[in-house]
Order: sequence, then C-alpha cells, then structure tokens
Amino acid sequence: MTDVFIWLTIAVGLYMAWNIGANDAANSMATSYGSKALTLRQIIIMAGILEFLGAFLYGKRVTHTIAKGIVPIEALDSNLVVIGALSAILAASIWITVATYYRLPVSTTHSIVGAMVGFGLAAVSQDYIRLEDIQWGALYRIVLSWIVSPIAGAVIAFLLFTIIKISLLSRFRNESVEHVFRYLQVITAGYMAFAHGSNDVANATGPMAAAMGYLGTETPAWILMLGGIGITIGIATWGYRVIMTVGERITELTYTRGFSAEFATATTVIMASTLGMPISTTHTLVGSVIGVGLAGGIASIDLSVVKRIIASWLLTVPVAAGLAIVFYTLMVVLV
Repeated sequence: MTDVFIWLTIAVGLYMAWNIGANDAANSMATSYGSKALTLRQIIIMAGILEFLGAFLYGKRVTHTIAKGIVPIEALDSNLVVIGALSAILAASIWITVATYYRLPVSTTHSIVGAMVGFGLAAVSQDYIRLEDIQWGALYRIVLSWIVSPIAGAVIAFLLFTIIKISLLSRFRNESVEHVFRYLQVITAGYMAFAHGSNDVANATGPMAAAMGYLGTETPAWILMLGGIGITIGIATWGYRVIMTVGERITELTYTRGFSAEFATATTVIMASTLGMPISTTHTLVGSVIGVGLAGGIASIDLSVVKRIIASWLLTVPVAAGLAIVFYTLMVVLV
C-alpha cells in the first residue's frame, strides 16, 4: 500500500507542478504581457524554458525546506509521512486549480506551507507527534518572509522606477527611453522566470521528496526535472488566465514600469532561494506592480482588483490546511 501512495504522491506532485505553471507563470511574465513587450506565444516559450532551468538547476535548497522544515517527519512512521505528503500536495493543488479558474493569483507557496501545517496538526490530533514538535520557529520565519517580500518588492520597484523617471523619462523623449526598456524588460522577464522556477518548484517537489525519504540527502535530479516539466506544461495550457489579471488589471504597465517590477521581484526571489526560504513570488510581484503603480499616484491602481487578490491570499492558508486535514484523516482511516 505504501508504494501505491508514493506513486500517487508523484502523480499529484506533477499535478501540483502544473498548477504552479498555470497560476504562478504570472509572476514571471505578466508584466511583459501587460506592457506588450512580449506576445502570449513568446511568453509561453520563454517562460517554459527558463522556468524549467531554474527548477532543475537551482531548486534543491527550497525543496529541502518544504520537505522537512515544517513537520518533524523524521519522528513519524514512514507510512504516515507518505500519507501526509500526499494529503498536503493534493489539498494545495485543488485550491490552486480553483483560484486559477477564477483568475486569482494566489500563492502556491502559501498553499503548500498551509497544507503541510494541516498535515502536522492532523498528526498532532492523532497523538503521533506533539504540537510543540511542529517547527514553529521555521514557520514564523517563512510567514515573516511573506510579509517582507511584497514590501521589499514594492520598495525596490518604486525606487527603481522613480530613478528611471527622474533621470531618464524627464530628460529623453519618452518614446526613445521606452523603446530601450522594451528589450531590457525581456531580459528581466527571463531573469524572473529563472528565479521563479528556482523557488516555487519546491512547492511540488518538497512533498515528493518527503514521501520518498530524501531528507538528509540531495534531492534527486529527476524529481526537480519532473517539477520543471510540470511547470512548463502548466504555463502552456492555463497560464494565460492569471497573466491577464496581473498584467492588465492592477495598473497600466509601460516598458519601464514592467522592467522595474520584474527586476525588483526577481532580485528578491533569488536572494530568498539562496537562503532556502520559500517566499511567495506572487506576493512579491504583486507588491512590485503596486510599487510602480504608486510611483504614478494611487489613482493609477485599480484597488478593487487588489482587494480581490488580497482576499484570496487570506483564504489560502486556512483553506489548504483544512483540506489537508480532511484528506489526511480520510486516508489514515482507509489504510
């Protein structure tokens, strides 16, 4: 039975990776779409290649954090670890699919971390571990990063665009400056796609690594490759839905604004990946887009869209955790 659940976890992990591509592709390419720097077809090809490379080449650090940095799975029976990992990844995947259907850019990181906490709480309720055994310190640091990352993205993007506006837009014709930044934005879009793949692939591969017992060892390359393939397929099939929300509906994006938002987001995410910290690239990018919008005045931001996005963020952790608890409890009973 354990082998069956492991294979199910791998299958659902691929589904989760698809969800990451379908929802979080907006994090790397939405601003390029909104500014018209790239067409949707170009975005799908470019994002697919670079997201895969980021996941495969640089995704192992955050995978390790998701796999064992929240629930003390080494204290649990291996069968329960497999069931818990499967419950968490299934819960997160279902929530993200629903959000993507409604074109809401939710955080896949929030989803999987919330689901892993749900797995831990379910194990506590059944006396398999104690409440204090859950890595609350690590969880607090992760939650703090969710607050810091959008603020950091907004501040960097605001300052960068303000510098561009003062030093360039107010001195060359705007059309000439924007023409140059169209090409620069394509470069930062690629930078962002690589950064996103390196951080968010762990939301699919972390539970897979946990289920298969890769805790004190390097995450196998084939797991990262599988995650990268799933992300690429998600971008190609359903990624356009959230790309349109983030790229067109929050604020008007020019090439200089898109460049500023992408550069700020990618820099923040790469730093987090280096530290092994699973931040929300969704929060970071939306914060960055809001930051460049604020540089043009609060009236340039569609606050109704921002409110819908924030509401979906607040729902993510409790919904994912609740679903994980339900799935875990049902699976334990069935087994």
